Amino acid sequence: MRILAIGPRAYLGDVYLTLLREGHEVRVHAEDPPEDRAFGGLIDCVPDWRAELDWVGRDGIVFFERIGRGAIQDALRREGYRVVGGSAFGDRLEQERDFGQAVLREAGLAVAESLSFEHPSLALEWLGKNPGRFVLKHDEVGRNTFVGDHPTGGDVAFMLRRAGEGRVLLMERIEGVEVGVGAYFDGTAFLRPACIDFEHKRFFPGEMGEMTGEMGTLASYEDSEALFAATLDRIAPRFAEAGHVGYVNLNLMVNERGVWPLEFTCRFGNPGFAVLAALQPDGWGDLMGRMAVPREPRRFSTRPGWSVAIVLTVPPFPAHHTTTPPEEDPPVFFLRPPEGAERDGYHFVDMRMEEGQLLGRRRSGHLMIVTGTGDTVEAAQEHARERARNVVAPELRWRADIGDRFLAGERERLRALGWLPPA
Repeated sequence: MRILAIGPRAYLGDVYLTLLREGHEVRVHAEDPPEDRAFGGLIDCVPDWRAELDWVGRDGIVFFERIGRGAIQDALRREGYRVVGGSAFGDRLEQERDFGQAVLREAGLAVAESLSFEHPSLALEWLGKNPGRFVLKHDEVGRNTFVGDHPTGGDVAFMLRRAGEGRVLLMERIEGVEVGVGAYFDGTAFLRPACIDFEHKRFFPGEMGEMTGEMGTLASYEDSEALFAATLDRIAPRFAEAGHVGYVNLNLMVNERGVWPLEFTCRFGNPGFAVLAALQPDGWGDLMGRMAVPREPRRFSTRPGWSVAIVLTVPPFPAHHTTTPPEEDPPVFFLRPPEGAERDGYHFVDMRMEEGQLLGRRRSGHLMIVTGTGDTVEAAQEHARERARNVVAPELRWRADIGDRFLAGERERLRALGWLPPA
């Protein structure tokens, strides 16, 4: 199959390397300058994706890896191209927080109280009159969420004062088990099974430190049906109306009062793509084909059990320094070089190859994701840790507790509430 991939910086280069190993023809367009590009020396990029449309044709797949290009995707579909990635509707769900909350409310789901503000200064003024614990979210994708702890909102006020420009949302802070429900949409319906995932967003073990993009994830395709049917599947008619094709994840907070949807992710997330790839034996080519050309049954093969993804980083992560010179990029080594199927457990992110040596981009410090699977959470954890210990790089760090929170009480709480089956 021919696949034309389009993104701002080859963000999902690992997916493209996997597709090449599967035997597909892949051409990649990245919008950033070649000297700044991830996967340099590993993936060659084409300068103009529109010039490649004749090559990919209407039998191949055009894949958009990030949001913000939904209207272009919709237009290409109207022209007869098979496009996987998202839609204008999906863009709005993720980028316009208040719109996403309105869609959830219209579907009959309970939503946390929230207010949207055109500028952080307006949110700060409101918070001064309405003190409390809130979660600060930005419409701008890429800005980390901040979860307030101070009872009158003093910590959120500080973050608002340094938030810069752009729309923000203050959401009531809800306590409970944070869990995501995700599924692939083929333009008409969700493919099954859906997945459940447990993200670990804070920098340090024990859920301490700043919020990062994500430090690791626990996921499974089993026992997801109850949460999926109660939440994400109820939005299926809206995705069908929009002709959305791609992955959709809905982040939830679950407690004794019910299920509270928090936000949408309408794209292939990171490390979400990796933690799911470990459970998808037929590969990305098969899955993209099922999304691009709907067919019955709307199911795909999955592995039983659990997957654990661990994000490996070096400084300055989670910060990003765009001016870091290439000579600062640290070398990355494997104690046992992975070969064959073992390579699928190592997912590069901001890496490049120079004269046969793997280098991590110091600008982000976001090196790679390692994944491990097992019939139990404990087995998947150890498998992932074993792979993480196989990687050597100066100043390397990673969280060894991905999944511990689930084992320490989240699983039993979800069972008691009826969202997971009893032991």
